[in-house]
Amino acid sequence: MSNSDTRVARHYHQQTSHSLQSVLASRHTLDWDNQPIPYKIYSTLEPLPLPRDFTPSNVAALDAIAATAQPSGAERIPDLQTLARICYFANGITRRLRVPGGEIAFRAAACTGALFHIELYLVCAELPGLAAGVYHYGAHDHGLRQLRSGDFRQALIQATGAEPAISTAPVVVICTSTFWRNAWKYRARAYRHSFWDCGTILANLLAVATASDLPARVVLGFADPPVNQLIDVDPQREAAISLVALGHTMQPAPPAPPVVPLQLPTVPLSRAEVEYPLIQMMHTASMLESGVAAASWRGAPPPIQHAPPAQPVIPLRPLDPAALPTDAIETVIRRRGSSRRFARTSIMFDQLSTMLDRATRGVPADYLDPTGPPLSDLYLIINAVDGLVPGAYLLHWAERALELLKAGDFRAQAGLLALGQDLGADAAVNIYFLTDLEPVLARFGNRGYRAAQLAAAITAGKLYLAAYALRLGATGLTFFDDEVTAFFSPHGAGKSVLFLIALGHPRRS
Repeated sequence: MSNSDTRVARHYHQQTSHSLQSVLASRHTLDWDNQPIPYKIYSTLEPLPLPRDFTPSNVAALDAIAATAQPSGAERIPDLQTLARICYFANGITRRLRVPGGEIAFRAAACTGALFHIELYLVCAELPGLAAGVYHYGAHDHGLRQLRSGDFRQALIQATGAEPAISTAPVVVICTSTFWRNAWKYRARAYRHSFWDCGTILANLLAVATASDLPARVVLGFADPPVNQLIDVDPQREAAISLVALGHTMQPAPPAPPVVPLQLPTVPLSRAEVEYPLIQMMHTASMLESGVAAASWRGAPPPIQHAPPAQPVIPLRPLDPAALPTDAIETVIRRRGSSRRFARTSIMFDQLSTMLDRATRGVPADYLDPTGPPLSDLYLIINAVDGLVPGAYLLHWAERALELLKAGDFRAQAGLLALGQDLGADAAVNIYFLTDLEPVLARFGNRGYRAAQLAAAITAGKLYLAAYALRLGATGLTFFDDEVTAFFSPHGAGKSVLFLIALGHPRRS
């Protein structure tokens, strides 16, 4: 299967779509005795403990979320303290709650089912406080474990076809997904979640990098086999799904040492693992095999046509900058959670406007125009926003305005669309990311499916952070795919749903 045969992506998306019939017909039950552990633990490697004393930055969360600045060419070399901060606030344990029989470890970013299948690896030059090498970040003990000694960045430069940000980065973060850890609950749909959950982590990482005055750029144009070999993972079980170039240096990377197999033992995830062929089919079909292929894959996004408004629009009305909360991004990440219940109370239009405005200013990535239109359209069911009539809306990105598609009380429908969950009905706003996959797949091949899912999830992760910066709540929800498209038709006809996030006031116990 090749990246260009996009029937694979269409088939995967259709086969993993939820419908009322598929949910009712499902006989899947959770085998709690076989639940995977939520960490990757190297059993023979000693950790390098990382600093835990983080003074909040002077950058407000809402400013950090919105930033998309590119490197100026000046040296920006992170030290160990800065890397510790970025790892911790991207994928670390921010607090622990003791409960009968154990504890709940809350992570920095939201994850489907709290199954935490995304791992972070660092490939770095010699840095202040850290030797050059390849490292794994252990969230369970906030430590780095060195997998390889030496500067291996040239291996990533070659794997990306000399992507400019990778070529000048003193550190590259590799994000992987351990498929079984999420598939235990969600089966083949877990491949979608690989990018949903990576996206929320990257939203945090990009914001904290901004607060640390470090340029950061997401890179999806890389050859899969050499990246997986570098971190020594079996792509049938765990695979690289994105890179992030972090920092900037004018010192060229030296030739990389030989990449030899490591075969480092790790603690088993669970008693037994179940493979889902659809995941492997989709992942294999969206691979790039060489740096040359990666370089030719990368480039301008597809010319997606965004229809102009058919009705008078309602301009967004963000809060005045002087009235914005000034809580630092680190403070907001520590506060963030996933709301389990919403109060049926209104939020203000200026709050909704602020969240939409700050979250949709672009994503620095090798396959996106950071100042251009997004790959997804944002459709909204507004249940309770002061200043807006309840109804279905569309965000017009270029106009920074909302168009009312149809007025009405759609609380019940919002709940049904979210697989019948009360959260959708109770939330003040539900935001659906819908994408016409045809031009995306035509431009990027099967890998365009990864690209579209990740872009939507990063923006949704920014909405998460914006909500908590305003002391509201947010949660990601699953959905009935075709029913969401039908609800927003005729405008949404032909588009695929990639993400759903609900926003509102949390209901306290």
